[in-house]
Amino acid sequence: MLRRSGLASVACATMLLFQGSVVRSQDMLMDHGDMQPDSTPEFHWGASGILFGTRQSPTIDNRPLKEGYLSQPMLMGSAQFPRYDLSLTATLNFEGLTLTRGELNPGISGEGYVDRRHPHTYMHEVVAIWQHSLAERARLSFTAGKGFASFGTDDPMVRPLVRYPLNHHLAQILERAVVAGAVNFGPVAVELSRFNGDEPESPSDFPNSDRLFDSWAGRATAYYRDVLEVQGSFASVVSPEVAAGGGLDQKKWSASARYASGSAYGLAEVAHTQETESGRDAFEFLTMLAEGSVTRARATLSARVEQTDRPEEERSADPFRTPRPESDLSILGRTRWIVMTVNASREFTVSKARLSPFVEVGRANVKSLDRFSVFDPATFYASNTMWSLSAGIRFGFGMIHNRMGRYGAALQKGAMKMDDMDMGQ
Repeated sequence: MLRRSGLASVACATMLLFQGSVVRSQDMLMDHGDMQPDSTPEFHWGASGILFGTRQSPTIDNRPLKEGYLSQPMLMGSAQFPRYDLSLTATLNFEGLTLTRGELNPGISGEGYVDRRHPHTYMHEVVAIWQHSLAERARLSFTAGKGFASFGTDDPMVRPLVRYPLNHHLAQILERAVVAGAVNFGPVAVELSRFNGDEPESPSDFPNSDRLFDSWAGRATAYYRDVLEVQGSFASVVSPEVAAGGGLDQKKWSASARYASGSAYGLAEVAHTQETESGRDAFEFLTMLAEGSVTRARATLSARVEQTDRPEEERSADPFRTPRPESDLSILGRTRWIVMTVNASREFTVSKARLSPFVEVGRANVKSLDRFSVFDPATFYASNTMWSLSAGIRFGFGMIHNRMGRYGAALQKGAMKMDDMDMGQ
């Protein structure tokens, strides 16, 4: 495990790395690897997080719970070297310190957590991107580092609602050692990537060296006038749930449409995961999601509706955890969750900091998909319906990571927003 003192040193070193330049006095939009006309290197950084309290009822055995968190505390940096067509992007995530037990999130699962969102790894994303213009409307890029495979939709961290969707592990593949190539010609982009299949087992975990690049993914995206994009992607993932290998493999596909303008955002997606053993189909999980937001006078109203299938596994003495690694390749049943969430927020600034107080309400309904399932939701939770209420404040300053999960030529404009701020002369 990474000691706290060592983690603090990493954070301080990263902040020093991304200091040393004054951003020009303008608000500008930049992509990963989108170079400026001159060859002067530029360095940007920012920080963000969410401080909030939440109440959920019921959780387990008809018990209500009230908890408070510092969620998604992140330090982000970007370095641009136009002379070499090179850019570097880093995102450090400190949830391993602030969400040790996880964050209440009914219906979610992954990395041994159940009904609690797991903390992400300290090194959430560190990638180098080389990007070159082939013609007036064509770009080529190569990416290497730890980050996102070319599959599915954006990381929920950069989307408008605070509560994570349940389909996080069905709709994205993240925190992997990855190499990727992308080409963009006019309104079409194509990506291919190789990555390690094993999921992290703790916030300080690194990809297993003997599993590097044993999985692959591909994605094609069509764009329309910089506001609409439609993507389809496929991935073949080797033993994601058993880091040593030998677990169930996954065949995944995803399709989505995304709209984003200055005041409105919308996303509709469907994704499917087929788990296989020795080439034979074992379990399948489907998810469908629609979310959107509208902003007027810096006030934002956001909403999401989601239907996601989840495997039910043996739980440890902590009812919010499952044993890792799994004792065998069986499950206790499958459940289908339908979750509706509404969020209202208002952004304002104090000096150069962005502050967004919010209130978020969610309703989750669950039922068993298998007639003779060992796991019965109504018995376990004492209800098929769960309500949650959260209130708090988002905060951030400096660089805004508007898109997370695409690199280089796979991006249109607007991937990161650089605020006008002095980063140290």
